Amino acid sequence: MKRILSLLIISVVLLSNFELKAQDESAVEEVMQDEVMQDEVMQEEVAEANFTQELKNRFIEGGPGFMGIVLACLIFGLAIAIERIIYLNLATTNTQKLTEEVESALKSGGTEAAKEVCRNTSGPVASIFYQGLDRADDSVESAEKAVVAYGGVQMGQLEKNVSWISLFIALAPMLGFMGTVIGMIQAFDKIQAAGDMQPSLVAGGIKVALLTTVFGLVVAIILQIFYNYIVAKIDSIVNDMEDASITLIDILVAHKK
Repeated sequence: MKRILSLLIISVVLLSNFELKAQDESAVEEVMQDEVMQDEVMQEEVAEANFTQELKNRFIEGGPGFMGIVLACLIFGLAIAIERIIYLNLATTNTQKLTEEVESALKSGGTEAAKEVCRNTSGPVASIFYQGLDRADDSVESAEKAVVAYGGVQMGQLEKNVSWISLFIALAPMLGFMGTVIGMIQAFDKIQAAGDMQPSLVAGGIKVALLTTVFGLVVAIILQIFYNYIVAKIDSIVNDMEDASITLIDILVAHKK
């Protein structure tokens, strides 16, 4: 009996020691994981700070003249692009749902009820529907002309200021290339003044030339991505407008019968 009790006591002591060791090991692992995470965060912060500082240094080395103008192209281009993206997203309408609601209102309450549905719906499709319904009492031909004419107006609203983005896309690399040419001219002027072909004389001008070129190309690439998205969005809305206009004319013809 004493042996059994002693064995039990020894087992309990061993288990408690094992649990304490496991807890200690888990605590150590947690501390090590926390230290690793802190090190990673610190490394990311240092890398971000180094990247930002590197950009500032490169911008200053490229010269505030042309680099500042190219930066202005980027700022204005992004401002117009963001404004257009917000406008186009707000102008997007569920065309199928609107068509069904207009058709249902036209059958139940006539033209005024259908116009009320269009007034309560935002977007160019609803505006085109309203113009067509507003002249539906005259004739279907009058409604069709109104839809076509007002569709052109809405298309102009969708494409507003988009040409400025394309201008900045073309202007940014051209300014960069101009900075390149000026930097090369400065390099050759230094060589001519020194009367000797030293690498240190040429390096500064070539460095400025390359920095302005790279910055101009980066700006053009960024704006080009936004421009392509905007153009694709406009094409999608215009296609919806055309399909909805045809559907509206068909609805009005059926209603007249």
